[in-house]
Amino acid sequence: MPRIKYATILRVLVILGLFCVWLQIMVSSGLERDGGSTLGVDVDSETLVTPAREELMNGNDTSEQVLALVPQELHKYLTVHPRNNTANSTDLPKNITEIRRAIKRYNDAQTIYNEDIYGPVLNDTVIIAIQVHTRLTYLRHLIVSLAQARDIERTLLVFSHDYYDEEINNLVRTIDFTKVMQIFYPYSIQTHPNEFPGVDPNDCPRDAKFEQAIKLKCNNALHPDLHGHYREAKYTQTKHHWWWKANRIFNQLQCTASHTGMVVFLEEDHYVAEDFLHVLNLMRTTADKTCPQCELLSLGTYLKTYQYHATADKVEITPWHSSIHNMGMVFNRTVWNSIMSLQDQFCEYDDYNWDYSLLHLSQNRKGREKFKVMMCKGPRVFHIGECGLHHKKSNCNANLVISKVQKLLQTTKHLLYPKRLTASINPGGAKHNKKLVKGNGGWGDRRDQEMCTNMTKIDRQLKKYVYFA
Repeated sequence: MPRIKYATILRVLVILGLFCVWLQIMVSSGLERDGGSTLGVDVDSETLVTPAREELMNGNDTSEQVLALVPQELHKYLTVHPRNNTANSTDLPKNITEIRRAIKRYNDAQTIYNEDIYGPVLNDTVIIAIQVHTRLTYLRHLIVSLAQARDIERTLLVFSHDYYDEEINNLVRTIDFTKVMQIFYPYSIQTHPNEFPGVDPNDCPRDAKFEQAIKLKCNNALHPDLHGHYREAKYTQTKHHWWWKANRIFNQLQCTASHTGMVVFLEEDHYVAEDFLHVLNLMRTTADKTCPQCELLSLGTYLKTYQYHATADKVEITPWHSSIHNMGMVFNRTVWNSIMSLQDQFCEYDDYNWDYSLLHLSQNRKGREKFKVMMCKGPRVFHIGECGLHHKKSNCNANLVISKVQKLLQTTKHLLYPKRLTASINPGGAKHNKKLVKGNGGWGDRRDQEMCTNMTKIDRQLKKYVYFA
């Protein structure tokens, strides 16, 4: 009997031992996936996030691992305040009229917060334009990364919103490390839920056949996109917002009327390295000497891994391509004027993406080559968005990617702030230089094209657009 008990105990111990080994393997595997490589960051593209889903993401506590790498004084930007479930501020506002009035009031005021502390906007002040939707979790971490950047107090942050939300507004207005301005895209789906440029009840269904649309006499029935589909407001809004924001900054703000410096274009799910302004200045100096024809600078890249030990002080001169060089993109008023001279090509091109529309414009400049870009091979802008417009991933855990970027920058801290940059020339491959024949569609509606064109006019008032068959 004692021998049988001993054998039973031994079997139990063996099973427990095997279980412990299995558990250790699984944990190690998980840690490796969660940033075990200090020189690599896996960055995915975006997927559609509704306010409801964003609420779930915001409700997740910021992991201790992430907080441990954020200075204590910056934890205030990551603090999530409890919301009243009966009055969720991300729900569609009950009084659209009030939201429109608030947007007009803020846009008219053009208030620059903290100007009394950090001084006025100068002609060469670096302007950082940040396009914001509803992804508050990512925005918090972008702000934390900006707060840690050297010389950030010399910049102007312009937050451009297409969704009016008091929690987002309050977060932005707590920024105390540099000058801040908020601008609000006034023609959003939120403020026009039942009319163009939102979803008009008489809009043609996306997948309606042409003959069916004619019979329905729905809006824009005669002009589906190149794939035979009709407009979807949630996709057209991003291009409209980007175009409005750029026009607003270069052509309509009082503080930038004479601005000749650099404008950095970021989005709410980006994250910057602490030396991104230092590297930006080096890139500008290097471009002046080695590539005066470079019209664009790019601080980010979509490569899956970054070998910082070999690329932290390297830049690449190459033809600009929308899907490669649109993150942390930088240009000045001279380049903007070049874009404006071809605004019809931007606004009429049947592609709902602002970056592909710029690529089309770039490839069709008569008598001029397409845009050349100087790209940072050791990126200073990272994409942390697990969830966004095009991403299909089901698990939207912001902390995983944020933690990876934090670890990368901490591990490679000694490689930041290079004294000089080494430039190389890359003519790009066949795919890189392939001429765009047609766009991705989603922009066949004449109302979108006309509104885009009208945005270049100062103080334009939104008109009623109705296009019947």
